[in-house]
Amino acid sequence: MIFLGILLCIAGIGFLCWLLFTLAVYALPFFVGVTTGVWAYGTGAGPIGAFIVCIAAAGVTLAAGQFVFTFVRPVWARIAVALLFAAPASVAGYHATHGLATLAVPSVGWQIAFSIVGAIAVGIAAWVRLLAMAPPEQAMRGVARG
Repeated sequence: MIFLGILLCIAGIGFLCWLLFTLAVYALPFFVGVTTGVWAYGTGAGPIGAFIVCIAAAGVTLAAGQFVFTFVRPVWARIAVALLFAAPASVAGYHATHGLATLAVPSVGWQIAFSIVGAIAVGIAAWVRLLAMAPPEQAMRGVARG
């Protein structure tokens, strides 16, 4: 019975890590949505109005980021958008890894070291997912000529 519990804990942690890497790209839209939702609630929009503002702001942020990353040609603009999306993902990865490291590692120094490695890994995962969304350069040249 204890063996089954250990296996389920490992599977649960694995699932949460997979979920973190999959959803890392959406950290910036989530942050923008929550921030605007809290602002809307604070200005008197009520819970339903704040939720609508939250969803709209997050959707606009995600759509604008994907549009700029897909259709803007200068490399510096693509790098700027990728950094805007990868930086909050790295912060989220740091805190998620730190939460897991706090449970498993007694040394504070090692907790911070594992958290930094987790932040780098999640940031790279978000960066790679953003690069996968961009069309190949040959397709961009065809769009510009066509």
